[in-house]
Amino acid sequence: MAQTKDEALTTVEIAKKLGLIPEEFEKIKSILGRTPNFTELSVYSVMWSEHCSYKNSITWLKTLPKEGPHMLAKAGEENAGLVDIGDGLACAFKIESHNHPSAIEPYQGAATGVGGINRDIFTMGARPIAQLNSLRFGDIHSAKTQWIMRGVVKGIGDYGNAFGIPTVGGEVFFDESFNVNPLVNAMSVGIVKIGETVSATSHGVGNPVFIVGSATGKDGIHGATFASADITEDSAKDLPAVQVGDPFQEKLLLEATLEVIKTGAVIGMQDMGAAGITCSTSEMSAKGEHGMDVWLDKVPTRQANMQPFEILLSESQERMLIVVKKGREADVLKVFDKWDLNCEEIGVVTKGNRIRYFMNGEVVGDVPADTLVLGGGAPVYEREYKEPAYYAESKKFKIEDITEPEDYKAVMSFLVAHPNIASKRWVYNQYDSMVGTINMSTNNPSDASIVNIKGSKKALAMSVDCNSRYVNADPEVGCAIAVSEAARNIVCSGGEASAVTNCLNFGNPYNPEVYWQFVSAIKGMSAACLKFETPVTGGNVSFYNQSSYEGPVFPTPTIGMIGIVKDKALQTSLNFKSEGDVIYLIGENKNDIGSSEYLYSFCKVKNSPAPHFDLDEEYEVHQAVKKVIASGFVESAHDCSDGGLFVTLVESGMKNGLGFDISTDKNIRKDAFLFGEAQSRVVVTVKKDDEIKLVGLLKEADAKFSKLGFVKGKEVKIDEEVCGSIQEFKKLYETSIETILNN
Repeated sequence: MAQTKDEALTTVEIAKKLGLIPEEFEKIKSILGRTPNFTELSVYSVMWSEHCSYKNSITWLKTLPKEGPHMLAKAGEENAGLVDIGDGLACAFKIESHNHPSAIEPYQGAATGVGGINRDIFTMGARPIAQLNSLRFGDIHSAKTQWIMRGVVKGIGDYGNAFGIPTVGGEVFFDESFNVNPLVNAMSVGIVKIGETVSATSHGVGNPVFIVGSATGKDGIHGATFASADITEDSAKDLPAVQVGDPFQEKLLLEATLEVIKTGAVIGMQDMGAAGITCSTSEMSAKGEHGMDVWLDKVPTRQANMQPFEILLSESQERMLIVVKKGREADVLKVFDKWDLNCEEIGVVTKGNRIRYFMNGEVVGDVPADTLVLGGGAPVYEREYKEPAYYAESKKFKIEDITEPEDYKAVMSFLVAHPNIASKRWVYNQYDSMVGTINMSTNNPSDASIVNIKGSKKALAMSVDCNSRYVNADPEVGCAIAVSEAARNIVCSGGEASAVTNCLNFGNPYNPEVYWQFVSAIKGMSAACLKFETPVTGGNVSFYNQSSYEGPVFPTPTIGMIGIVKDKALQTSLNFKSEGDVIYLIGENKNDIGSSEYLYSFCKVKNSPAPHFDLDEEYEVHQAVKKVIASGFVESAHDCSDGGLFVTLVESGMKNGLGFDISTDKNIRKDAFLFGEAQSRVVVTVKKDDEIKLVGLLKEADAKFSKLGFVKGKEVKIDEEVCGSIQEFKKLYETSIETILNN
């Protein structure tokens, strides 16, 4: 075909500057049958970036389980996952990263991450009802880490609070591997009536195409490419790649979007996230197996004389692309005029598979839509991977080489005050967790966040989980633990796990040892998701989380999980209720301290195996916990995780100021019993009168269990020795992070 009228033809040198390799440049020339112009090459550079194409991960992502009892939309089919929650309702949910932008401009990087993930939810026709986040920062004592942390937390809080959706849960983890490259993973959850969702598709020759929402500016250009490269000392020069958000505009866009869907005039809709107009026009066209003509000079812009590639690649926030039924244009315009939002017709659906971009009447780009997306012409690579040397070294660890502590109270105080364990109150106090009055776990703290479904006896349970240290120690086991803990949190809260979304944060995929971590994590995730029947509904992959001078971050496959509490009366909190209640452990203590916070931070042993974990044991514990909670007499349930059994008990005692009196197992080292993080353990309490019933149910379930002791007084008593008061530990727990940040 004829060359488009635009800039001079490109070269392989220009392609490399845009993040493409020479082989990819040659492939583009082959697809087009000619040399691309700069606009076309820019389109391919963002759509074939790792951030958009998953070219280094899709082979392994396809191995993840996608079938489950509640699935309504499989991974990759829509903007977000969709599961049936009963009563004619569906839950849309997704988690995504905004790591690189947050490393350079923490406030806007985090804020726009929140905005983007919420748009993925309401673009489908679902109203967001809850937000969660998973954050990783470097050494908390570092001035740079504190600057990043303050900016990220304020960005999330300001955007989420103004947007009006409660932040109901999350996690914060600190390690020096995140000194340069923090991880900011945002999750959004919404509800929609089954049958009232909108697909991200385009079809119907002659149907008009509208851009709605904010005007297009130069912020975020090549943001997808920016996210697909290592952080370097020059990354600050890429600051224009960071988008700028407006939560008040997004609130208007939310209401207008849900209203326009109800008109029945919408064929398809997609958020303009990474790669902006380029992504939404190509992905919607490819999915609908149609083409599109797009008139870039009709796009509302914030700056004069924007070039075609700038309009196409801009990642300005709060924008959507909508394909409308021909003849219904006035209905759509009326809605967006009501909400005082831009609504401009910028294109038309065409026959075939080509997207043609026009500027002032001239064709400036002409590309086949299906060659830009997953499953089409986008490249797919299988990278080399090899086991890193540290992994074999970790297997040499022996617990016998660690001397038991002389002062156990010193260890207890250290762990309770450690930033990875201590209260994240400084963070969550900046979030509005009660807007909409749907958060049921604020006054009754539970392992998972519980969100009310109005007009139903059901509730939603949700959790985000990943211990990066475990995954670094053993990616396959560590990722299986992440899935298991997310499910365990939901089960301990009275729910049943339903489905998973993931945010896979790793270093450079061209590093064989990093890629080994990624492949191993996928294997662990697959095994655990199959075991718990929690299919993967989607998410995102974030590679290149490393700096040129500090190496890769700890691998962090964050798991976002949704569950269903079938009867709100069975919602179970983690806190002790009454003095005299009996404390039982479901599961089995192990003589294991591998990769525990105790071993890593207190003993300073940085390389050890992941904690003890057996997937079958984990599954059996879940079944037992579900069985006893369903009985209705469980007073509290709290899983053993960071900090081990001791921290679990202290956390259970703090809300009501109740201490405990327990005995350790003399067959297990005391430090392993108290501080080891062996998995598949849950602490439950029941009234003394219900103890026999509990034991009977656990025996019926063929579960391993043991009696630990009693809820008693205000003191922490272990093996007849008073180790301090619950108030003493609570003060350390609640003030540790604020003390560090204020000094």
